[in-house]
Amino acid sequence: MTAAAQEPTIAIVGLRHSHVWGHFGTMLAGKPARLVGIAETIPDVIAEAKRRGAPDSLFYTDFTKMLDERKPAMVWAFVENNRHLEVVRACAPRKIHVIFEKPLAASLADAMQIRRLSLQHGIYVMTNYQMAWWGANYAAKQVADSGALGQVWRVRGIVGHGGPGGGQGGLGKTFFDWLTDPEKNGAGALMDFGCYNALWSLWYLGKPLSVYATTNQLRPAEFPKVEDTSAMILRYKNGVGIFEGSWDLPRGFQDLEVFGREGSVSMVNGKVEVRKGKGPPEEAAIAPLPAERSEPVAYMVHCIRTHRPPEGLVAMDINVDVVEIIDAAKRSVKEGKAISLPR
Repeated sequence: MTAAAQEPTIAIVGLRHSHVWGHFGTMLAGKPARLVGIAETIPDVIAEAKRRGAPDSLFYTDFTKMLDERKPAMVWAFVENNRHLEVVRACAPRKIHVIFEKPLAASLADAMQIRRLSLQHGIYVMTNYQMAWWGANYAAKQVADSGALGQVWRVRGIVGHGGPGGGQGGLGKTFFDWLTDPEKNGAGALMDFGCYNALWSLWYLGKPLSVYATTNQLRPAEFPKVEDTSAMILRYKNGVGIFEGSWDLPRGFQDLEVFGREGSVSMVNGKVEVRKGKGPPEEAAIAPLPAERSEPVAYMVHCIRTHRPPEGLVAMDINVDVVEIIDAAKRSVKEGKAISLPR
């Protein structure tokens, strides 16, 4: 067993994605991997990290210097989506595994390069989604896979909230500025929340035959560069995916409904409800996930120790396909027609 596997270490590249703060305390605590470095240049977010307890000794302004000096087993990058390839180009030759916040990349071209580099250098690249660590998500899938619903043919999802904050200043401005930039994010709400929907559709129905998408810019004063609401229809030979991703919703949604010929299962607010035919709803049991599948760092440590690449929702190939669907959706909006995907 290598030293990295015996005592796993992690470094943070960037503090520019607001999701970092939900995991920061755990990483500072050093379990299940010891934090050995943080690379960032923006004073406000560096100050916030220090306010939360990060010692001065962890910080670098040059992330490649940090990689060379601290030699982490893995990095978790909280940077702009269009910088993901840059991070992998640095990490892959150094044999450093990588975790990204969703999506895998801002474009399909970048996603395919990331996959090529990861295979060439033998590193693992994991795409983190909040729902990948929810027991409810797997309980719903288990119902569908069991055959209890009959042939699954329709998947409907809605993901979103009232929009990103921070545009007027404060700590959130760093995240807001790149999330609402079509180059740095890859799109607006279509990318931000469409990737969840694309992932669900791939998980339940596989790769679609075509993608049709529409978008709206309901709040151009707040989001002048990007769409703030979107819808996608993914066509299958024997099914359909119907999805919405929006920054214009009155409250938060990450809801899924899956239909078979004989019933349906829905996941709303952490609960899973099953209905057979015209019968009454029944709540499905949700089993706790094993410790190594309960959060991103624990799972990457498990993958490194077992020499098995990340699987399921966070795996490489399915997340390349996610970006392919979003790229097709952007083309669909631009061209006003459904975009066929290569088989």
